[in-house]
Amino acid sequence: MERTDVGKRFTKAEKSWIFYDWANSVYATNIMAVIFPIYYASKATDLGDKWWGIGVSIASLVGALIAPTLGAVADFKGYKRKLLLAFILIGSLSTAVLAFVSTWQWMLLGYVISHIGFSGSCVFYDSFLTDVTTNERMDRVSGWGYAAGYIGGSTIPFVISIAVMLLRNYDPISMKFAILIVTVWWLVFSIPILKNVEQKHYVETPPGELAKHAMGNLLETMKRCVSSKGLLIYLIAYFLYIDGVGAVISLATNYGATLGLGTTGMIFALLLTQIVAVPFSILFSKFAGRFGAIRMIIVAIVMYFCICGVGFFMGRIVEPYQLDYAAAARQSVAEETVDWQTNADRKAWTELTDDLIENTKGELAAEDRAAAFDEEIDDLARQAADPTGVNYRFSDEQARLNAVAALENIRLDLDEYAADGAKQADYQSAQKTATILFWVLAGLVGTVQGGIQALSRSYFGKLVPQSRSAEYFGFYDVFGKFATVIGPLLYSMFYMLTDRASVGILSLLILFGGGGVLLIAGRKELAKAEREMREANARMEKETAAGSAG
Repeated sequence: MERTDVGKRFTKAEKSWIFYDWANSVYATNIMAVIFPIYYASKATDLGDKWWGIGVSIASLVGALIAPTLGAVADFKGYKRKLLLAFILIGSLSTAVLAFVSTWQWMLLGYVISHIGFSGSCVFYDSFLTDVTTNERMDRVSGWGYAAGYIGGSTIPFVISIAVMLLRNYDPISMKFAILIVTVWWLVFSIPILKNVEQKHYVETPPGELAKHAMGNLLETMKRCVSSKGLLIYLIAYFLYIDGVGAVISLATNYGATLGLGTTGMIFALLLTQIVAVPFSILFSKFAGRFGAIRMIIVAIVMYFCICGVGFFMGRIVEPYQLDYAAAARQSVAEETVDWQTNADRKAWTELTDDLIENTKGELAAEDRAAAFDEEIDDLARQAADPTGVNYRFSDEQARLNAVAALENIRLDLDEYAADGAKQADYQSAQKTATILFWVLAGLVGTVQGGIQALSRSYFGKLVPQSRSAEYFGFYDVFGKFATVIGPLLYSMFYMLTDRASVGILSLLILFGGGGVLLIAGRKELAKAEREMREANARMEKETAAGSAG
């Protein structure tokens, strides 16, 4: 009889399951996060740029809505692997199409379809966890899955893609290569899971009654998610803290850019996150075997408190200079009085100067303050002087000349302010400190990012019936898809209210705190739910074994 102790070497099925994270993670880096969005932006018109966010939302929403239903179907005998294969093909082949279309409309449609294929395959992949291993080994196997993903898709093909793009100076061929490598990598390394992983736990049903039973099971699962106190506590806590995790991932480079940090340095810092995440994903699974998954998830949440604290401190170092430059622009605008003849001209001038003050904050990213201000004001002056302009519409030629002249006076004020050597030296010192802290931040995120995701997945697997794992993981996927909804909203809201991005980062503590409190307060209910499901799964296995013997 096969041993299932925690320290035993991985079985062929476990290795094959782990390897799928290696296979599909390249999609998350090259297509979702970094390279394809840049390529799309180079091809899209202004309308295309506006539709990008809508397309991403549609893809996420469709993926979230179909996940529970697909999961319900996948739980029937023989369907889980077929559906996994179908969504791998949908995702990978539609990704390949992205390299051969040139209009933004087709690129966006291809992205939406490929994203649905990717997210759908993840539902069936996650649910196979209960088929390939035992409760005792689940944390370890899940942790190694995330580690493989960070080594594989998140690092190796990504670095290869970056190298090719640098060698070819980011030409279209290099971009197409970075897209096509996703399809090849994904398909080739998906072979082990399709070949070696079997659906051991399933629901028996006649083919003719498949749809009827699927909907019935779906409703039953929804009822259990609400009626099981432990499961409900976990799902709500997961939604909160994983939203915080997703917000940190999605806001990191934007926050750094807001503080004026260099793009290249941030990319390499985020690569550090991927490298650090590999061993720590494995370590978290080991510690979970000793201290328990929930305790380690809480440890990770505490670490995210530290991460938000470092992010807040990083911002507080730089923001005073950012606000000083904005204040200088505001003062210069106030001193520049123009006798506007119409309310329309007065409104256009107000809109123009409001944008100038807001955009001045972003000019911290440039090394030469005066050159940065000159570029910003030149752009605004061109728009103000354009009689067909849609942003700042002045009534006549004289009003346009007055606006350009007033901008020239403001330029002189700002250039004089930017030339203050003492301020420049202080700013550069603050920026260097913030850059170091960003690297510290990247390293800290790497210690917990993979671990908290891996343990969240494996612990959920312990709370659900093995025979209907795909259906339950469909609901789990819904919570994951709707993550990064509240976090970015909190960040933006507090940023706008306080005019400080650092306060926006600190607001994420609401999510981590809420999730952590629920896990701590509900630990007895969680332990009860885990114990009851372990006993129920054991009874189901005995009944299945007895039926097979009969």
